[in-house]
Amino acid sequence: MKMYIAGEWIDKSAKMEVLNPYDGSVIDTVPKADRDDVERAIASAARGAGVMAALPAHVRYRILHRTAELLEERLEELARLITLEEGKVLGEALAEVARAVQTITLSAEEAKRLYGETLPMDASPGAESRFGLTIRVPCGVVLAISPFNFPLNLVCHKVGPALAAGNAVIVKPASDTPLSALKLTELLLEAGLPEEGIQCITGSGSTVGLPLCADPRVRKITFTGSRDVGEQICRVAGIKKVTLELGSNSPLIIMRDAELERAAQVTASNGLANAGQVCISAQRVLVDKHVYGSFVDALTPAVRAFTTGNPLDETVKMGPMIREQDAARVNSWIREAVSEGARVVVGGEYAGTMHAPTVLTDVDPKMRVFREELFGPAMGLTGFDSIDEAIALANDSAYGLSAGVFTENVHWALQFARRVHSGNIMINWGPQWRADLMPYGGLKESGLGKEGPKYAVEEMTELKTVIFH
Repeated sequence: MKMYIAGEWIDKSAKMEVLNPYDGSVIDTVPKADRDDVERAIASAARGAGVMAALPAHVRYRILHRTAELLEERLEELARLITLEEGKVLGEALAEVARAVQTITLSAEEAKRLYGETLPMDASPGAESRFGLTIRVPCGVVLAISPFNFPLNLVCHKVGPALAAGNAVIVKPASDTPLSALKLTELLLEAGLPEEGIQCITGSGSTVGLPLCADPRVRKITFTGSRDVGEQICRVAGIKKVTLELGSNSPLIIMRDAELERAAQVTASNGLANAGQVCISAQRVLVDKHVYGSFVDALTPAVRAFTTGNPLDETVKMGPMIREQDAARVNSWIREAVSEGARVVVGGEYAGTMHAPTVLTDVDPKMRVFREELFGPAMGLTGFDSIDEAIALANDSAYGLSAGVFTENVHWALQFARRVHSGNIMINWGPQWRADLMPYGGLKESGLGKEGPKYAVEEMTELKTVIFH
């Protein structure tokens, strides 16, 4: 496929191959952008920002609404593309496209809701004769840098609100999975988006991503990815608005009164969806020692039920990891934990990009599989004696994106909700749950700002105060 810059679909002699993670075959190639392409994209987006800001809200709504219709019409085609380039099983890919339809639909609605407010100036002594109001205006150029693991819906979460708010947007998709973002660009243009309202540039993060972040004409950055890259972006961005959705090692607490069978099923699905390559994947499973053995007995068959193989096969429940080196890294962390006293009760092996669904027990909080983001199909179990100890263990992390608890005790649930340092709190479910309309974002080193179209629009606009004297 070609990339889209300055109103043109552009090819280049320098290419990047897009590989099928399951068998390593080449699905397609995309151009490898250089610094001149970056400059053209920014200059075009700066022109496009003026066009988009002048576009009435009802037109922006109509464009996004039509885009959602096109996504729905091509649901199966897009799902197959996601599976081929990213490796998630077809059922999960179909669900991602359905979510993308919702995300763009929600964004379309927000185009009509850019409200300001009147200010009670007479509440300030000496200002009684003034009249004040606020208005929301677009930032201008929004840079959207998306990850590989949700190559369509997470792009929609950035592009949809940016366009709804009247911005021009530059999309820099993940190098492993650029095809879905390019297809979305096609659909937006087909739906009537002004030709310089969007750019979609493909290339490496160092050659393309960082120069885009550093340019002062970019007024807003929205990034989903690793904590280290997020920090690097902050160092080069300068004075501009930044939303960061970064990593996590999400805790899931199983209290002694939990429904163990249900909790085990949810734990397995939360830990293994998309081969564990989800930033809110259940990684640290904290289990009350009174039910520890029983929970292991319930979780083991639930994890073994996750058959692996070709993600296009509808009988397969878990596909490959995105790259072989990622599977090797996950396996090395597991082996390190075993050498330090943990025990593998399910899985533990890998071949190529396929890593077996894995459960570790007796995980010590000092182990790397507890302290860092694993981002793979394995979960580690750690025992505790009380709700206070469980909450302390949950908070024993630099991250704070999502956390879950299973309990029938309202007092424990409220303690968990109030005291766990996490942006998303799930009661009687695992941490890997998100409705696309909700505010979504982390605490601590899991990021800054919120996604969800309503909340992202606020992040992608500026507030102006107007006073009539």
